[in-house]
Amino acid sequence: MKLAQSPEDFLAMIGPEGALLGIDPGTKTIGLAVSDERRGHASPLHTIARSKLTQDLESLRAVVTDREICGIVLGMPVNMNGTAGPRAQSVRAFSRSIEDALGLPVLHWDERLSSVAAEEAMIAAGMNRKARAERIDAMAAAEILRGALDRLAMPIITT
Repeated sequence: MKLAQSPEDFLAMIGPEGALLGIDPGTKTIGLAVSDERRGHASPLHTIARSKLTQDLESLRAVVTDREICGIVLGMPVNMNGTAGPRAQSVRAFSRSIEDALGLPVLHWDERLSSVAAEEAMIAAGMNRKARAERIDAMAAAEILRGALDRLAMPIITT
């Protein structure tokens, strides 16, 4: 599979239905979230502690197989001015590894403020600091996935 160049390109690759996996790639952990098959909801799943790349990919493969995932939305570090963040190169390399290992289309999605939104939602829900620390990466992955789902649900307007 290849990297989707746009949300429309990604949608053409994955079709109108099927569960998606949202990934918030960090240096120490990988936050995961999943959508339902109709792509109406994004739910935090869990966090994977980073290890060797092969082990990380096997953990992702298990989720992809178990949840019947048809595409991946990968959070891309972007600076507030829209330029690629300092970690963007390593996330692009991770993306290529995911594509090669899992054979699924990948959509890069701007992850700006996903952790902030996740933290605010958990505070509003009354979660204590320890519970927030344990769930932040999966919640951020859900925010990333939710943004992509909202965009994918928008009608394509051509002129």
